[in-house]
Amino acid sequence: MRKLFFIVPLIVVALVDCNQPQGDIIIKTDYNSVMADNELARRPEKIVGHGALLLTNFKSLEELKSIIQFKYVKADSLSAGAMSKKPKVRLTYNSSGYEVTSILRTGVSEADFLKARDGNLWDKVTLMIHSPYAVVNRNNLKCIEFLGRKRPWMFGKGDAAFYDLAETMVYHISEEDMMLIPAEDLSEKGYLNTFNHILAQAFMTSIFSERLADFVADVHERHNMPELISGIFTEEQLNDMEKGPVDNYIDMINNEWGQELGRLLRMKYAICRNTYWTPGLLADYLNDIQSYHSWAFQIGFVPFKATDDIVIQFAKKINTVLKKVPELQRSY
Repeated sequence: MRKLFFIVPLIVVALVDCNQPQGDIIIKTDYNSVMADNELARRPEKIVGHGALLLTNFKSLEELKSIIQFKYVKADSLSAGAMSKKPKVRLTYNSSGYEVTSILRTGVSEADFLKARDGNLWDKVTLMIHSPYAVVNRNNLKCIEFLGRKRPWMFGKGDAAFYDLAETMVYHISEEDMMLIPAEDLSEKGYLNTFNHILAQAFMTSIFSERLADFVADVHERHNMPELISGIFTEEQLNDMEKGPVDNYIDMINNEWGQELGRLLRMKYAICRNTYWTPGLLADYLNDIQSYHSWAFQIGFVPFKATDDIVIQFAKKINTVLKKVPELQRSY
């Protein structure tokens, strides 16, 4: 759906040694020192707090538009009954010389999937007609649903999902930095929301593909607020900072960072759908994501360890889901 026009400083992740001493803090990353061997480091400015966005840093849509370019495109009718272009919104975010572009077009949403699941045969056929891509990837989409939702009755006590890993990352913020972070940044719509979007999109991109991760993100955002495409909002929507357009547009940008991060980590660890996830691999993968957050927000983290319960549990869940999704679907 969207295109990336930059060589992102996410390459930081590929240069950071994942095998950190257990229990040590992942030190706040200095962009210039980490990128010393990369051509991007020739830029003279010191980069602090760029990349991923935090909702709590913005108080209005106008404030967000001061750093992100918005372009709304209406449907272009060539002739009666024929549309050459779908309505869409294009977001362009320049971060320290690097450009992220996110495009959201009209299309199917989560509501269409729920209707097909719970409705009659025609509802299922309608979804197939409007989104053959979803039908072809139905097993992979089911895998993503299992990984993104807790199912303790299927995967056992202590089952974890993407959200739980992101929540653990918030708990991993160093005590020194935690004391300096405003309370609102530690709320559900602060670091947790940003971490959750980036982490989930990274996993989807690494395991499946960037296109599938993009598809899932678009289906979710269209369901949350279809007005994102037109840019026509009510006063109530504009004033709703937790569920309004600012929140959703920030999610769109953070999804892009997550996809690029997932692409780089897929190459670094040679990840594919058939990869067997050991606790060691998962801990390294999560620590690389934390290293990215360390660079973006200049905060330190306590590393994940291969012996952490959540790491052991989620590694087991990934392997089970990817290998047995048809069986899980029948039992669900």
